[in-house]
Amino acid sequence: MIKTAMIVALMMAVVSGHGHASGYGDKQCLAEAMYYEARDQGWRGMLAVGIVIQNRVKDPRYPDDVCSVVRQGKYWRGNPVKHKCQFSYYCDGKPERPSEEEAWDTALSIAELLTTTQVEISGLEGATHYHADWVKPSWATAFERRQKIGSHIFYAQK
Repeated sequence: MIKTAMIVALMMAVVSGHGHASGYGDKQCLAEAMYYEARDQGWRGMLAVGIVIQNRVKDPRYPDDVCSVVRQGKYWRGNPVKHKCQFSYYCDGKPERPSEEEAWDTALSIAELLTTTQVEISGLEGATHYHADWVKPSWATAFERRQKIGSHIFYAQK
């Protein structure tokens, strides 16, 4: 198990400058979700979002692969219904085209790390939900608040 203090060094060892792969696998879906959900939160915020996604993959209440977790939501005629997805970026109606190269490279590096190494952030064990600190979702009271990282508040099932 790796603690966050070691992650920066590990990220530096991961190959950088990946570019944009045309095929989508778990690493790509994970990087995309971390980038769009938390690129303004720095590497810690992106890592925390990635851990939530990984926690969902391990939890039998959610799909058992990263892409299915990230794309979970309501669909109509094969398309995600706007603002009805588990991860808001996926159904906001905007195309997924990362434009901030440094943040995208960081997200790719963290995705590589998370898909090859067991990483833990103290306080995020079992966390499957989060929201921005400026919103008050109705579901939050049904969960146990775990930790705030950047402007995201993380929760686990009670």
